[in-house]
Amino acid sequence: MSDNVVIPLHAAAATVSLLLGAYNLLRRTRGDRVHKVAGRVWVGAMYFTIISSFLIQSLNPGHFSWIHGLSAFTFGTLSIALWAALTGRIETHRRFMTGSYLGLLGAFAGAVVVPQRDIPQWIVHRPLELALGALACAAVAALVVLAGRRGRRVSA
Repeated sequence: MSDNVVIPLHAAAATVSLLLGAYNLLRRTRGDRVHKVAGRVWVGAMYFTIISSFLIQSLNPGHFSWIHGLSAFTFGTLSIALWAALTGRIETHRRFMTGSYLGLLGAFAGAVVVPQRDIPQWIVHRPLELALGALACAAVAALVVLAGRRGRRVSA
């Protein structure tokens, strides 16, 4: 698989993760159907983002960076958070999910502020494609939230 496919898929999964993670962390209601649906998609998107970061590196040997160290660390924190949720350790789940999200924000900042990285280059050379991709990711995140709400009962 070429990096022409891997990098945009990686960026899309990271963007969906940024949006759904913010949504779940900023909501007042926790543990309901919307939280769980958004959280499950978030975890899947995060694991894809982590794994694809190493796939990108394998296509460009010798390009490990601090972000790959963060990816390995996040794999661990995300796995602990998932285990905690599955075993009812809600406070541990909350702390590790929050930490995993903060790591995602750090990686995003690192991807945006370095001019040689893809996102700044796309802003300059492919702004329409970048904007359309961001809108598509926002639509996916919105659809996930709507899917979570679909099964909710509304009381009168």
